[in-house]
Amino acid sequence: MSIKSFLFNREPLWLENRSGTCHTLPENVQSWTYEPGSLTQRLRDYYGDAIGVKVLLQQWTTPFLSERRLLKLHENKYSLIREVLLHADGKPLILARTVIPAKTVKVTKSNLAHLGSRPLGEVIFSYPKLERIEMDVTLIDLPTWTRPAIDEANIDQPIWGRRTVYAIAHQQMLVSEFFLPGVLEVF
Repeated sequence: MSIKSFLFNREPLWLENRSGTCHTLPENVQSWTYEPGSLTQRLRDYYGDAIGVKVLLQQWTTPFLSERRLLKLHENKYSLIREVLLHADGKPLILARTVIPAKTVKVTKSNLAHLGSRPLGEVIFSYPKLERIEMDVTLIDLPTWTRPAIDEANIDQPIWGRRTVYAIAHQQMLVSEFFLPGVLEVF
C-alpha cells in the first residue's frame, strides 16, 4: 500500500491568498511567500553550489482531497507526488511537496518524472510559458507533521508555507513549499 505523504500525518489547512493576506504574515515569511521567481534560484544566489535536494518521497498515488479539488482531478486518478528537502550543506531550508498529474508529465515529455536530485524550480522556470494560476498560504502546527519529517527538517515550531498552481502548456501542477527557520534567516 502506498502512502500519500512522508511529510504529513494529515492534510494541512490552507487559506486562499486574498488582498490583505500579505500583511498578516511576518516580514521574512512575506519575502519568501511572495517571491516572484524561483525559490531555488534565490537559494543558489545566496548559497551557491551548496544547495542540495534530498528526495523524501516520489511515487504515483492519489493526492489529498484539497489538492484534487484544486487541480480538478478525479478521486481515483493517480498523480506523481514528490516530496523533498532543499538544504545548504545539510542545513534544512525548505520542504516541498509537488503534485504532478499524468497529463502534465506527458506535456513535459517526462522531464518532471525523472528529476532525481535536481530541483523542480530549475526545470519549471526554464519553460517559457510557465503560468502561475493561484496561491494559498498556511501555518502548519507540529502535530500535522510526521515524526520522520520533524526529524529530517529539525521542526520545532509552526511552519509557514505556500502552495501554487502552475501551468505548463495549459497543464497544471501544484507546488507546496514550507519555509523552515533556516531559510527565514535569509531574506
